[in-house]
Amino acid sequence: MELLLGIFSAFGLSASAGLNAYIPLFIIGATAHFAPQALKLNAPFDTLANPWILILLGVLILIEFLADKVPAVNHINDAIQTFVRPAAGAVAFAAAAKVITDVSPVIALASGLFVAGGVHTAKAVFVRPAVTATTGGAGNVPVSIAEDVFSTITSLLAILVPVIVATLLVLTAALFIWWLWGRAAQPKT
Repeated sequence: MELLLGIFSAFGLSASAGLNAYIPLFIIGATAHFAPQALKLNAPFDTLANPWILILLGVLILIEFLADKVPAVNHINDAIQTFVRPAAGAVAFAAAAKVITDVSPVIALASGLFVAGGVHTAKAVFVRPAVTATTGGAGNVPVSIAEDVFSTITSLLAILVPVIVATLLVLTAALFIWWLWGRAAQPKT
């Protein structure tokens, strides 16, 4: 069950990296740093939880956020991110899923690379040019903000939902056992 939840989490985080490379990495690192019981990273991915790496990722989030809102600079940023986002997706997939010990690292990294690269390609080749053409560039800033918000929400849900699902399963099992216990304790007539 943990492997399955980890894989779902990994796909969500790598897809999120296709929109913004640094948000999912920051959320993975922050979760592992501040709530290690929720997300335990294996070496070498445990480096993401280092406070200096978290600060660096925060700065990179800010730089990408600002660069993506300035006309012309956003196109340069997307060109640079063509290489960064798939790599970030590969790291996010392998790091956060806890699958690196259960699935071949090559498969985990390749899966993350493919998912993040696919999302980034769809954004850069289809979505952004269509928004630019239909709005004369005026729609790029709102779309960019929406992408950042979507990337953040997707990253958070990719980590939280598997934890929430596991918690609900434990509570359901506990309630079921409590119900059985109460039923067995009732006198038989």
